[in-house]
Amino acid sequence: MLVDSHCHLDMPEFAGELEDVVARAGAAGIGHMVTICTRVTRFAQVLAVAERFGNVFCSVGIHPHNAGDEPAVGAAELVALARHPKVVGIGETGLDFHYMNSPKADQERSFRAHIGAARESGLPLIIHTREADADLGRILEDEAAAGPFPGLIHCFSGGPDLARTVLDLGLFISFSGIVTFNKAEAIREVARQAPLDRILVETDAPYLAPAPKRGKRNEPAYTALTAARVAEVRGMAPEALAEATTDNFFRLFKKAEKAAAAEAGNR
Repeated sequence: MLVDSHCHLDMPEFAGELEDVVARAGAAGIGHMVTICTRVTRFAQVLAVAERFGNVFCSVGIHPHNAGDEPAVGAAELVALARHPKVVGIGETGLDFHYMNSPKADQERSFRAHIGAARESGLPLIIHTREADADLGRILEDEAAAGPFPGLIHCFSGGPDLARTVLDLGLFISFSGIVTFNKAEAIREVARQAPLDRILVETDAPYLAPAPKRGKRNEPAYTALTAARVAEVRGMAPEALAEATTDNFFRLFKKAEKAAAAEAGNR
C-alpha cells in the first residue's frame, strides 16, 4: 500500500468525478490520501471531501501564495479547526518567492503562526517552499530553538543544503512527480541520499503529473509512478519502498494512524 501524502481533491479539476478518482487510486494501490487546505476560507470544502471518503484525510492552513489576502489567523484558531477527527496536519504553509503572490512579511507571519499551531497540536507542519531556501531554513531553525514541532517539506525541489537543514531538525521530505522529470537529477540525488525512514511520496494533484503522464492532469493513482522512480534511484524493490514510505507516513501523521486503525476495526 502507498499513501498520497499531499493532493488537492477540492480543486475544480476533480469536480464531478471524485468517486472515480478515489476508486482509481485504490486500484493503483493507494490506500490513503491527504487532501490539503490552501485557504482557511475554503476549509469547509476541503473537510467535506475528507468526510465523504473513509480513506481521505485533510489539513487546515493557508498557502504562502494566499497569505496576503486570507484572514490573518493565529495558531489558536488553526488548532481549534484541527480538532476535527479528519484533520491530520497543519498547512500547507511556508514561503514562495518565485511568484510573490503575497508580500514576504505576510508569508513569514503566516508561516510562524502555522509553526505555532503544529507545536501546540502535535500535528505535522506541511511546508511549501520555492526559491526561499535560506529564509525558510532561518525561520525553521529559529522556531525549532523555541520548541520542537513535527513536519515535512512537501514536493521537495530544494538543494542539498535545505535537505540537510530539515533532516537535522528532525523533519521529513516528501517527493512528488518532479523526481521523475528528466532534468531533476539533483532532486533524485536527494531522494537517493535521504534516510529511508524520513521520506514520503505524494502527487500534489492535480499538478505535476509524473512521467510518463507529464503534461496531463495529475491524480492520486499516479503516486505509484513517483514511488517507483524513487525506488529505482535508491536501488530498492517498489514493494519495499511502498512499505517504508507508508510506515513513515503513519509515524509522522499519528492522528491518521489512529483514525485508520479505528476505520479498520469497524469493518
